Amino acid sequence: TRAAEQLAIAQPPLSRQIQDLERELGTRLFTRSPHHMELTEAGEIFRQYGTRILELSERSVEDIKEMDNGLQGTIYFSNVEGHAPALLAKWIAEFQKEYPNVKYNLWNGNTDDIITRIKKGLCDLAIIMTPFDSEGIDTCFVYEEPWVAIMPLDHPLAAEECECVDLEKLAPYDLLIPSRHSRLHEIEEWFAVSGTKPKVRCYIANTLSAYELTRQKIGIAIYPASASDIIAKDSLCIKAIRNPQVMAKYVLAWNQERPMSKAAEKFLTFVKESR
Repeated sequence: TRAAEQLAIAQPPLSRQIQDLERELGTRLFTRSPHHMELTEAGEIFRQYGTRILELSERSVEDIKEMDNGLQGTIYFSNVEGHAPALLAKWIAEFQKEYPNVKYNLWNGNTDDIITRIKKGLCDLAIIMTPFDSEGIDTCFVYEEPWVAIMPLDHPLAAEECECVDLEKLAPYDLLIPSRHSRLHEIEEWFAVSGTKPKVRCYIANTLSAYELTRQKIGIAIYPASASDIIAKDSLCIKAIRNPQVMAKYVLAWNQERPMSKAAEKFLTFVKESR
């Protein structure tokens, strides 16, 4: 019913078209229940072919237009928080000097969500953080920065003169960490070096939550250093983590199997050459 609404047609004719297509192909494309439809394996393969056909159709139009008007089209990006928005903004500002007719669509989320978007073909390029499931994904390294501890100004660790904090000193305190499951495993490995374990009080999805929860003294937030760019320096204390020093690494990622638009290909080449 929702598909019919999007296509601006009645639901019965759409159902008949699907049934006709299944008869023509000689296989079921959907499994059906009273309130749910799901693609079969054959249906998923057919969807992938259909997506590629539409992409080629769109690309052919873009290529013809570019013969007279220069590079065109829309590049679909996904990116994590941290330093990724600054990186992407800088790249776009430089890229548009040479290709002013290109447009951009940006989506923000965590690395796990973005990997799903890449594999489903919902974005051309993405800035994500390690670690991640690399199956079917190509990447190039673009940036790294230290992980830091963000704490209230009156916290005992904030009173220490050093601008860094040893990781094991964080072990007795409640911690606020990014919500990715793989991130918890990574942070546990950091603490294991000193024979300690982190006390995780809360999982957080964005910098604003890290700021507000820390300001309310819920715990110490562990976040990439770029969080200091949007956190008022006089409201919280930020110290780089050391012993061991741990780094947040960013990569530009794309789908190995999905063909890129010409604009996305140009952008990827631009980033690789400007690193």
